[in-house]
Amino acid sequence: MRSDLMKKGSQRAPHRSLMYALGLTKGEIDRPIIGIANSANEIIPGHIHLHTITEAVKAGVRMEGGTPLEFGTIGVCDGIAMDHTGMKYSLGSRELIADSIETVAKAMPFDGLVLVTNCDKIVPGMLIAAIRLNIPAVVISGGPMLAGEYNGVKIGVDKAFEAVGEIRSGKIDEEALKVIEECACPGMGSCAGLFTANSMNCLTEALGMGLPGNGTVPAVHAERMRLAKNAGSAVMKLVEKNILPQQIMTREAFLNAIAVDMAIGGSTNTALHIPAIAHYGEIKIGLDDFDRISETVPHLCSLSPSGPHFMEDLHRAGGIPAVMKELSGSGHINTGLMTVTARTVGELIENATVKDSEIIAPAANPRHATGGLTVLKGNLAPDGCVVKSAAVLPGMMVHEGPARVFESEEEAVDAILNGVIQRGDIVVIRYEGPKGGPGMREMLTPTSSIAGMGLDDSVALITDGRFSGATRGAAIGHVSPEAAAQGPIALVLEGDRILIDIKKKKITLKVAEKELKDRLERLKKQAPRKPNIDKGYMYRYSMLVSSAAQGAVFPV
Repeated sequence: MRSDLMKKGSQRAPHRSLMYALGLTKGEIDRPIIGIANSANEIIPGHIHLHTITEAVKAGVRMEGGTPLEFGTIGVCDGIAMDHTGMKYSLGSRELIADSIETVAKAMPFDGLVLVTNCDKIVPGMLIAAIRLNIPAVVISGGPMLAGEYNGVKIGVDKAFEAVGEIRSGKIDEEALKVIEECACPGMGSCAGLFTANSMNCLTEALGMGLPGNGTVPAVHAERMRLAKNAGSAVMKLVEKNILPQQIMTREAFLNAIAVDMAIGGSTNTALHIPAIAHYGEIKIGLDDFDRISETVPHLCSLSPSGPHFMEDLHRAGGIPAVMKELSGSGHINTGLMTVTARTVGELIENATVKDSEIIAPAANPRHATGGLTVLKGNLAPDGCVVKSAAVLPGMMVHEGPARVFESEEEAVDAILNGVIQRGDIVVIRYEGPKGGPGMREMLTPTSSIAGMGLDDSVALITDGRFSGATRGAAIGHVSPEAAAQGPIALVLEGDRILIDIKKKKITLKVAEKELKDRLERLKKQAPRKPNIDKGYMYRYSMLVSSAAQGAVFPV
């Protein structure tokens, strides 16, 4: 056992003495020792109940003869961090989380790991730790929040963000705003729509690193507790059989996850996190893979913010196993891959069925013939950019307009809410990329403000930053190279015409090539733009981080 390094032989008497100080018995020390990475805290709604989930995991480990030992890691609530400096720290927390788990698991040689997570960057951070450490590991999430309800209609946190624009445009009053903010998020769990947290929890299943139901069983259901116990049991089987994360998270498994992503219409942030997890496992996955798979995999689910359904509905309809079963019939899923259940994908989905075709459409009659995310390229984004095409109104799939250029998110939001942005405009927000932000802020506030002001049918937004999974509309993010790397987005001037053609996967700055070369030469002669944060972790992050097109990663 790996844990023998810290507990076997006469030289390890001091180590055992310290373990006895924990209150462990000799029998407990002799058993396989399982590290439980718990990201519980009191500031993230999706994590406030993770101590309870962790206790259930421990019960599952003990039932199978293991000794669970818990340690903690950090987490950021993207919704609460949104629209201020705090959001600059969100994406960077992914690497901190991975590093903190790696540090503990290297210092304390566990026989296996259970990674208790739920929201946004915490999920990919834990998957990065798993693929780097490569010891038997299972990921268990805390589950999605139930949808809220307003005037008899299901809503999520995105409605509260859009309400900010609605009150400024006079669509609602203060009393309505108060009701919306109190009912949009009814309790614990990751926010109810197919936003980043739930996208990544679903893709954890598709990767084979989470048990069936990991992404969709609601946080408040007793089934979630049973799932946590089963996760504890599952890691013991992985330890026994020595099934490792790198045997599960293969290139083919990542391609399965991207196929599921396209079918459910996941967050654009998956185009950062999936390549990043693969990168740390020294597997090449990039935007070209997303582009290729999006051309052939149909979009099956109309989940918020793209449609009216929520995670509880997807669970009731059969969840991710049913989606994978539907895709496997047309050859989009590799069913021979290993999972944390010690069974193959094919064995797991063999008996899965779609219980509601309104929620999971048949592959033969999909919502859209192509995937829910689209990669665009052109002279404005030579290395690519990403849009959640499933959430774009049909009339905005092709759009040309004048650039309205802003050097920060705050400037753009102020202009939107004060009526400066007109119908037909294209809002360009730059110097918000991984290096330039630093930290590549999510921009749910400007996109929600555009929707709330009633402009989402005529105004697009382009940024080298990124978007919340709750974003809808013609919101094009991850423009690469970013402005801070002197990418073409840094050359855009107020009034320049931009053509967005999502159907043809093109994004074009309609400025002559010679003029762009002249602008670049002038930019190079200017003093380098200083990072917006010039000390501490995010300053160091800005010095190390790669382009969004590579997943905003550090060197391996």
